[in-house]
Amino acid sequence: MTAKLSIEHVLERTIFALRWLMAPVYLGLGLTIGLLMVVFLRELAHYLPQAMEMSVETVILVALTLIDLSLVGNLMVIVLMSGYENFVSKFDLDSVSDRPAWLDKIDFSGLKIKLLGSIVAISAIHLLKLFMEIGKEEGASIDAEQIRWLLAIHAVLVVSGLLLAGMDWLKERAVPANHGKHTKGGSSGH
Repeated sequence: MTAKLSIEHVLERTIFALRWLMAPVYLGLGLTIGLLMVVFLRELAHYLPQAMEMSVETVILVALTLIDLSLVGNLMVIVLMSGYENFVSKFDLDSVSDRPAWLDKIDFSGLKIKLLGSIVAISAIHLLKLFMEIGKEEGASIDAEQIRWLLAIHAVLVVSGLLLAGMDWLKERAVPANHGKHTKGGSSGH
């Protein structure tokens, strides 16, 4: 009987330690944020010299492009930090004064909602940019099929976000307040 418990203990500790295999993935996301910064600065450097000659519509399109990059960066920071904290290890940042307040509040469910919310915002910005480009160039044809697909995809993302939020809301209401809290002496399933 003790050999079975020993094997089970080693297996559980090994599986628990495997979570560290995700650490390089989160490090890679951090490096990808650096790529986004390079693209953001490249876009800014490209358009700043043209600022005095740009039309209002062009300025709005540039702003939307930069906002889009910013939202993707924010999304990556949220996934990077909350993913690491939820699935790999807690950050030891108690002494850091500018620790983001949201970091302690985002669980996996909150991460899914924020992720889908950011994707919906990015999709909306792409649609807005596309709508602003309609009629901008004379003789340019509008690809109605592409617009329909983008609108359909955006609608699916919005509905998915609402359904996900609704499921989480229902789950919160259905689970008793002390469910899921581990107490000493409680059932561990063994």
